[in-house]
Amino acid sequence: MDPIAFTLEMGVVCAMLAFTVFLFVSEIVRIDLAAILVLVILGILSYAPPLHNLADVNQLFDGFASNAVISIIAVMIVGAGLDKTGIMNKVAATIMKRGGTSEARIQPIIAGTVGVISSFMQNVGAAALFLPVVSRISTRSGIPISRLLMPMGFCAILGGTMTMVGSSPLILLNDLLATANSNLPPEQQMDLFGLFSVTPIGVVLVLSGIAYFRLLGRWVLPRASEGDSTGTGQGTQDYLKRVYGLKADVFEVIVPEKSALVGQILADINHNEHLYIISTFYRGKTSMVQVLTAEIAAPCRLAIIGRKSVVKEFGAKYGLTILPQLDVFAEEFAPTNAGIAEVVIAPDSKAIGKCPRELLFRKTYGMSLLAIHRGEDTMSHVETETHTPTQIGLVEFQAGDMLVAHTRWDSLMRVKRDRDFVVVTTDFPQEELRPQKVGWALLFFAISLSMILFTDVRLSLCLLTGAVGMLLTRVLSIDEAYDAVGWNTVFLLACLIPLGQAVQNTGTAEWIAQKILVLLNGWPLWSLQAGIAILATAFSLVMSNVGATVLLVPLAISIAIAAGGNPAVFALTVAISTSNSFIIPTHQVNALIMGPAGYKVVDFVKSGGIMTIVFLVVSLTMLNVVF
Repeated sequence: MDPIAFTLEMGVVCAMLAFTVFLFVSEIVRIDLAAILVLVILGILSYAPPLHNLADVNQLFDGFASNAVISIIAVMIVGAGLDKTGIMNKVAATIMKRGGTSEARIQPIIAGTVGVISSFMQNVGAAALFLPVVSRISTRSGIPISRLLMPMGFCAILGGTMTMVGSSPLILLNDLLATANSNLPPEQQMDLFGLFSVTPIGVVLVLSGIAYFRLLGRWVLPRASEGDSTGTGQGTQDYLKRVYGLKADVFEVIVPEKSALVGQILADINHNEHLYIISTFYRGKTSMVQVLTAEIAAPCRLAIIGRKSVVKEFGAKYGLTILPQLDVFAEEFAPTNAGIAEVVIAPDSKAIGKCPRELLFRKTYGMSLLAIHRGEDTMSHVETETHTPTQIGLVEFQAGDMLVAHTRWDSLMRVKRDRDFVVVTTDFPQEELRPQKVGWALLFFAISLSMILFTDVRLSLCLLTGAVGMLLTRVLSIDEAYDAVGWNTVFLLACLIPLGQAVQNTGTAEWIAQKILVLLNGWPLWSLQAGIAILATAFSLVMSNVGATVLLVPLAISIAIAAGGNPAVFALTVAISTSNSFIIPTHQVNALIMGPAGYKVVDFVKSGGIMTIVFLVVSLTMLNVVF
């Protein structure tokens, strides 16, 4: 091939790439701001007469309307719509039922599930849909979200190599092979790949990703970060104990049919035993708002708040089985659904002068009253380390009383709109789920997914169809949709797209590729293939993986034919290796998870550096084993 001359524009592009990497690694400014700065500099330089071809200033902001960016916006809205109906809550509960609260078990389940999903839909879509699931699992289990999101994100990227529709380069590959075949003699023409031709390679890559974090996650993943959202469970426990002398541990006990507890009144049990029964499970139905004058029926289960020693004594007295962890109440009392709240009686409240029993407090407001704090005194029928038990169900409310109650967050949102109370607690999910909209959410998600899998409609339009459908059917309001979009991710990706185009349009990418291939000339076949894989990996970090594929596949085919290798395998090496994008957060999935987990670029360099090597070794080995 004719040598490509190095130009001033190429030098400027190389300098811009080095500057971008420096900003990302040093984090002198926030990474999204760094991307905006690079866009501005690129645009201004393009007005200089010698650099007119650096970037088309009329198309400088086209990245904001690109297929990739619009797809990310749409999939965030679709994911928020599914989350709003409570579906993601159920998915999180199912995963936790299998994995418990152990990072070693939950992490592979999440990563493996997302890997499989991303084999049939764009990896950023799979990652975005699972983002709220991982957030809720983190909150419930206490595992820092930074320990879960990177394995999920990496496996979403890896999962895109499991089928020929899992990533854009693989979707594009057969078209590139067909184009190349038109210029080749019959004996050198390549067979096109089937849907599952790459599945063995992708499966092993996903498994290697899971194994990598399972074995080395202790060292390569950040312990905790600013973006972590692991709930306030322990902080709440400490606060209640310090301020009110209360312990808010919830225990689940099984009441057998012949227990002496059967037939007793809930209110009497609470007062006499110095604990608080906050929910019952009887005949397959859970109720958090049972009237306190109701009787215990068996066999049933009770959710009890109290000191561990008191609950153990209570269980022994009545022959109850105390479970080591919540089972049927796990979903009801997950930190994402319920917790402890502080509420003040307003000065003009209609509740003044009335007692909780008279107001049917638990039934009316959906709150289980644990204590009343008045002045310097705390009244509670739950035995504490500092106060004697009081039958608070008969205590008349006064203005300014601080009520400490266990409640579902949706109930607390209703109380917040009641002028009789002032809700002091603010650190809780202030959202109202819309389970009645689950049918619409699933319908439009299925429509989007079907369009992606079975039509040639652009990905962004497929996803926007689902997003708009959810907005029209009021699964989400338009304001909630705007809030659901991670605009830092959008600006990061949209502002880097012109730089990637400059790398390609100025011939910089082709010049770099040619120089490297000249160096590899005469090397063994396996080293040529490895060189192609490394080159594709490097290009995918600074330009779109589609652009890298379009550029390198024809070069790879030419090299394979000249060296006597299999051109189809060399082309496939390029298409798979462009998914090897873990070192810096320029890949859409990495950009998506960076904000919620509070990752820094150095976290990707540390974890992604080793993953990049693992990817190269596994993919090259499997390519030669399978083909």
